[in-house]
Amino acid sequence: MSSSRPYRQLQEKLGFRQPLPWTEHWSAAEDFLLLIADHCLNHQPERILECSSGLSTLVLARCCQLNGRGRVLSLENGGEFARATRDNLRALGLEDQARVLHAPLEEQEVNGRAFQWYRPPQPLPQDIDMLVVDGPPGFLQPLSRYPALPLLRDRLAKGCHVFLDDAAREDEKTIAEMWRRENPGLNHRYLDYQRGCSTFVVG
Repeated sequence: MSSSRPYRQLQEKLGFRQPLPWTEHWSAAEDFLLLIADHCLNHQPERILECSSGLSTLVLARCCQLNGRGRVLSLENGGEFARATRDNLRALGLEDQARVLHAPLEEQEVNGRAFQWYRPPQPLPQDIDMLVVDGPPGFLQPLSRYPALPLLRDRLAKGCHVFLDDAAREDEKTIAEMWRRENPGLNHRYLDYQRGCSTFVVG
């Protein structure tokens, strides 16, 4: 991992004093990270849940630190990725703002269909007011990120903002449409970002 010029705007915006760790194939694009950072800084959510961990975890944790409130809980299926994110949080002095849970993928039935999805080692919080969906990886199964909303819907606060990354992909387009169809009143907006982003507001 090393620093990258495209993340300089993000680094300067959030006042990171050292280069941000990133990976070429796994880290979210800067426009998506700036979007969730702006939302976190402006809306100051208290309970942030993230599906997957990495650079986005550091960004959200830093926003909570700047806000003086809020905490991030990240679900990570890869043990090595979970450890790496925890190490980076400690290196940046953000360990009080975020917790990364190693949550291996297990088969779970969602609306009559089997999916590999996170099995958290503990109950997840209620009244989540920001949800970032950037996993599980899309190559694992069709519609890999679909279970997030059906399985977490009862834990989302009214007005919760949901961010679905990689929304330019066909699977994510299908997921967005399924979520809208299954959740009347769900407010959806598509953003034509580098990899696409779908945002939702829970009614």
